[in-house]
Amino acid sequence: MRRRQLGDAFLAAICLKWKIREFSLFGSILRDDFTPDSDVDVLVEFEEAAAWSLFDLMDLTAELEREMGRTVHLVEKAGLRNPYRRREILEHREVLYVA
Repeated sequence: MRRRQLGDAFLAAICLKWKIREFSLFGSILRDDFTPDSDVDVLVEFEEAAAWSLFDLMDLTAELEREMGRTVHLVEKAGLRNPYRRREILEHREVLYVA
């Protein structure tokens, strides 16, 4: 799967359903070292009204994995506490959806 195979309609629907303010990809999917065995790193920022449990986030991850046909690592933007890691991810991400 390449990043452009994630359909716009699916992306808009999942972001509305899960109250995602911003949806981005980062990591190997954006680089030349992306392989058939690579996972997909997804960065999300939720709307303030969203209050998802861990089980909800597992459901969101499962939906993304079904659509992408790959393992997905879901990262919440608010959870990026390490300043070096946060800067690296934010500088090299590709934003696909902004509400």
